[in-house]
Amino acid sequence: MKGFVFNILLIGLFFGGLQANTMPPKKVCYAYRITGGSTPRIDGKLTDLCWQKVPYQDTFVQINPFENIPPTEKTHFKILYDNKNLYVGIMAYDSEPAKIERRLSRRDDVEKSDMLAVGLDSYFDHRTAFVFGVNAAGVKYDMIISEDGDREDNSWDPVWEVKTQVNDSGWVAEMRIPFSQIRFANKTQQTWGFQVLRQIFRKQEEDMWQYIPKDAAGLVSYFGLLKGIQGIKMPMRVELLPYTVSKLHTYPAEEGNPFASGRDFKLNAGLDGKIGLTSDLTADFTVNPDFGQVEADPSQVNLSAYETFFEEKRPFFIEGKNIFQFPLAMGDGDMAQEKIFYSRRIGRSPHYYPDSDDGFEADYIDMPEQARILGAAKISGKTQKGWSIGILNALTNREYAKLDNQGKRSKVEVEPLTNYFVSRLQKDFNQGNTSVGGIFTSTNRNIDKDYLNFLVRSAYSGGLDFRHQWDNKTYFFSAKVFGSFLQGDAPALRRVQESSAHYFQRPDAGYLHYDTTRTSLTGNGGTINIGRVGNGRWRFAVGGLWRSPGLELNDLGFLRNADQIMSYIWVGYRINNPVGIFKRVSLNTNVWNVRNYGGDNLGTGGNINGGATFMNYWGFYMGINRQQKGFSNALLRGGPLARTTGNWNLWFHGFTDQRKNNQLGFSGNVHLDDDRISKSYNISLGWSSKLNNCLNLSIRPFYNRSVENLQYVTTASVNGRDRYIFGRILRHTFGSVIRLNYSPTPVLSVQYYGQPFIATGQYNHFKRITNPRAYGSGRYAEFSPGQIKYDNENEIYEIDENRDGKTDYEFDIPDFNVKEFRSNFVVRWEYRPGSTLFLVWTQNRFGYESNGRFRLADDFKNLFSQTDIDNVFLIKLNYWFSM
Repeated sequence: MKGFVFNILLIGLFFGGLQANTMPPKKVCYAYRITGGSTPRIDGKLTDLCWQKVPYQDTFVQINPFENIPPTEKTHFKILYDNKNLYVGIMAYDSEPAKIERRLSRRDDVEKSDMLAVGLDSYFDHRTAFVFGVNAAGVKYDMIISEDGDREDNSWDPVWEVKTQVNDSGWVAEMRIPFSQIRFANKTQQTWGFQVLRQIFRKQEEDMWQYIPKDAAGLVSYFGLLKGIQGIKMPMRVELLPYTVSKLHTYPAEEGNPFASGRDFKLNAGLDGKIGLTSDLTADFTVNPDFGQVEADPSQVNLSAYETFFEEKRPFFIEGKNIFQFPLAMGDGDMAQEKIFYSRRIGRSPHYYPDSDDGFEADYIDMPEQARILGAAKISGKTQKGWSIGILNALTNREYAKLDNQGKRSKVEVEPLTNYFVSRLQKDFNQGNTSVGGIFTSTNRNIDKDYLNFLVRSAYSGGLDFRHQWDNKTYFFSAKVFGSFLQGDAPALRRVQESSAHYFQRPDAGYLHYDTTRTSLTGNGGTINIGRVGNGRWRFAVGGLWRSPGLELNDLGFLRNADQIMSYIWVGYRINNPVGIFKRVSLNTNVWNVRNYGGDNLGTGGNINGGATFMNYWGFYMGINRQQKGFSNALLRGGPLARTTGNWNLWFHGFTDQRKNNQLGFSGNVHLDDDRISKSYNISLGWSSKLNNCLNLSIRPFYNRSVENLQYVTTASVNGRDRYIFGRILRHTFGSVIRLNYSPTPVLSVQYYGQPFIATGQYNHFKRITNPRAYGSGRYAEFSPGQIKYDNENEIYEIDENRDGKTDYEFDIPDFNVKEFRSNFVVRWEYRPGSTLFLVWTQNRFGYESNGRFRLADDFKNLFSQTDIDNVFLIKLNYWFSM
């Protein structure tokens, strides 16, 4: 470890001594106070007298496709303000106004159209910006940029006003941005970072007022300056958004089941709100929230040892989420999902299901789908001294299942009252080049039932992070340390130790301390990285991470694996300006190694990947990955370490010109194990079509066929000894994602999402693991016909290992055929600024069979002939008002 850190420091000293990069000179524009007259009428014309009194500001520069040259079309803008609002008027000239792309869509979906946007670094911290944008059809686009461009949050929906108009000279955008919707320092004289961006879609051209090089190692720090605003004060902000919901749920009735009449109707109400605590801090709260309009999670069948990660889609938790980010590692893939705070834990499905072993006898059980959030609040913002603050607290209800046992009703607690808390602090200085921060989380459950003592009572985690950039943000050094502490009854800590993130019970892991009586657990981890991220064609990063065996974050975070030490090197090369037939080119290569705390090699690998966009706007990216043989902590699900085979992985993605009304995409992936048995093939096609200016359709079918020689089936016990049973599985997965978006106006949209999904798995060549550290087929013994027998009536396999005619153990047939169709139909009408009406129809069809045969035509026929149909019809109305 010392040698690794020493090498990183040497690299930092070497690159720190290179010639400094220069930042483009900053432009200055001015805002003019409205005096002696009325404010602009927001109509997209810029004909008001107050607009005529102030000069245009211009001198834009082209960024794409060619960098730092004059734009093909001129752009001018003016800025006004009064005590409550900032007004921006932009004139986007166009020599062919009939070709201006005006696509009506839902808010924030404006990429495939002509667009104008204004960025305001009103904190003037060189790291954070509020962006207000609009396309030529008048569809709003708004987001918050943080970490100098590393993070974007387009879930932010401020209440502001904009109108557009196309004329013979081009098109106009006229904006009114209330000061109450942004944050700024309480000063007499304001100086803000400022940027104006224009996109000309048919030319794939991007123009900026303040030039920012393509290879810049930042974004907000390169903004120009906005001056002239003075004498404004942050108004007292109180915004309330009460809502009411009516929901009808229909499903197949079950004879005799008092909880399944086939129809449920519910009325609900709640309140969301914002309160401005200071000029730079805001409190958001929600009481009894409802997220019925949120799109369903995609279908999948998970046969791995690890939990599936799902994206957060609930508005309260995604708005302003950037301040709470504390990822555990750099990069992409599975590790990018691991974090200290994973908001999907709040309001999750109950942990407990009533069990007869605990004395709960029932003919019928009605389980709640999730723990209801009684209320949640968060405070966020950035102070004048550079402190970013995020505090969140949420309380979820004590949930009960309803039981019916021969007509006698009772209820059983299935989820305790739980409080979740997150606090995040970050301080930046040195003009945003250096930042330090910390995070703390806690989960506290009020457990008063013995049968719930398998849950951790208190879980705490925390971390510190540091990042420094130099040479105009060309180079960086970052480091993090984090830890966890859990308390609970012995069954809860045993459950944690035996979970897939730890597997303390592995019989060959002498370095782990598996203690079934422990009532607490601690762990730690960290990362260290150094590299070059911009201002040139070359990029690189070198670093590593460690996670002690006892690190546990899954009460309020997301962690797949503890017990890891990883190191990596990554090198990239970028050509951002047109060369020959290419508009842009990227190449990457990296290598890595992962070991556990026992020194076992869990994997060494590397890949080469790259991509390019051609001058005709077609493009591709592709790569090849090699993973060497190693060991797995999880293959035997708590059994001893098992050797894994090496493998190759190749992938490709191609796409056509996105400027066209019809765009195609193709993706393919091939995975080949060295054993020449395990392999998989994936293919995905994508078609997106602009049917007219307000109607868009996209269809993405996908298919996967895979063979896995060692797929875990079960663990059996014979004479006190574990038998790890595996099989060879042939899997087929077929599905499609269908989206239809219709937006007749900028404030009215109709969205449809549908996903038919079929997944099958057929097992054969059953075997038991005999020597997990051996190579190839030496790891297992395949059952002979005399050792395995299938009982068709009971759908079980019987195993007679010693062939004495007696069954030693048995297991259920693992074959499966899953068919599911999920769809959402959402009508969204913003009937006044900030106030919305939702009409929602959600449908789910599900079917399951214990056979693994894949017959696409029959499976689809069976899927859509399913009588087990679940429908939810929902009407949600909210009303925004400000005090």
